[in-house]
Amino acid sequence: MTTPTGGVFAQGTASSTASPGLAGGRRVEVAVVEKSAFCVLPLTVAERLRFFAAEGLDVQIRDFPDATAAVQTVLQGRAQVLSASFGTAALLQARGVMPMTSFLLQGRTPQLVLGLSTQAHPESDPLRNVRSLRVGVAGLHTGAHRVARLVLRKAGVSPAQVQYVPLRQHDAAIRAFRTGQIDAICHTDPTITLLEQEGGLKVLADTRTVRGNAEVFGGPLPAACLAASATTLDKQPELFQAISHAMVRALKWLQTAGPSDVIRVVPEAYFMGDRALYLSAFARAREAWTPDGMMPEDGPGTLLKAVSSLGEMPELQEVDLARTYTNRFALKAKARFRA
Repeated sequence: MTTPTGGVFAQGTASSTASPGLAGGRRVEVAVVEKSAFCVLPLTVAERLRFFAAEGLDVQIRDFPDATAAVQTVLQGRAQVLSASFGTAALLQARGVMPMTSFLLQGRTPQLVLGLSTQAHPESDPLRNVRSLRVGVAGLHTGAHRVARLVLRKAGVSPAQVQYVPLRQHDAAIRAFRTGQIDAICHTDPTITLLEQEGGLKVLADTRTVRGNAEVFGGPLPAACLAASATTLDKQPELFQAISHAMVRALKWLQTAGPSDVIRVVPEAYFMGDRALYLSAFARAREAWTPDGMMPEDGPGTLLKAVSSLGEMPELQEVDLARTYTNRFALKAKARFRA
């Protein structure tokens, strides 16, 4: 990774680009699912580098362990913005719970990797004659579960041959893989990078890259996003434009941030006691973040095809996908920061 000229504040200090129309710090509550996760790192960057403050915003980020708790906070009016997967936001609209609209895309891939234990399956084509497979996933009915099912189905492995084991925590997933409790794993970083470094993981599918993402899903699959109710977006466009400016600035920063920049900006707790591992995982994840916050036009359709093929989220087939997102705020931010 290269370090941009000027270090952490290569794109200007917080005070240098403040918006006078929003001076005074308008308070915004954001409900986020697992703030320390790589997929929502742009949110932390915008906060830590005071890009929100530069736009005259007082952003309070409330961290939740799962989507259910974060969504409830938004539904109850205790947060205006939801930071979660695009699928979560689209499903809320499709089910008539709340007309949520994604207005800023953070991740253009879900950063999930499916890998097989080389100790349990050392052969060159390990899935050809597999009789049973225990696959550790971050959780059932999650993105990790879907990626594993899609990839294994394409490889000709019958669902009856697979047992999925929920392993949400990093340490538990690593331990289960090392001790042979599972034959394969579908997880995010830094779990995957560590197993790769140890040499015991054969990668079958890697959605940390744009190409790998397309190979699994057949096109660009949008991941983490910022979403809000369509009514709120229409009533407070200035507010959401300011949020989008801060986020696109953070996304641009991530494209060139070097190791020293990351260490200075990312909270120590995110490293989980291993800075070197985090930096290695960061290098692999860089391509996963969108550079400009824009939703690809065929992104929602790719999601629909993927979940439909698995028999999930049938409600999405009834919703107008064009209404599940808007690029109007990201487009202006992209022009402003030349992202």
